Amino acid sequence: MIETEINKMVVFRNKNIRRILHQNEWWFVIVDVVAALTDSVRPAGYITDMR
Repeated sequence: MIETEINKMVVFRNKNIRRILHQNEWWFVIVDVVAALTDSVRPAGYITDMR
């Protein structure tokens, strides 16, 4: 993926969160968001456990 102004990473609590602008809406990678909010070692496992 080519990094442009509309699909740069954002930093939240010193964690990188991938995002992209799609049809005028920001879309974020949920695994990155969960990792930033929970400090989980395995954010994908955290999401699976919540389901």
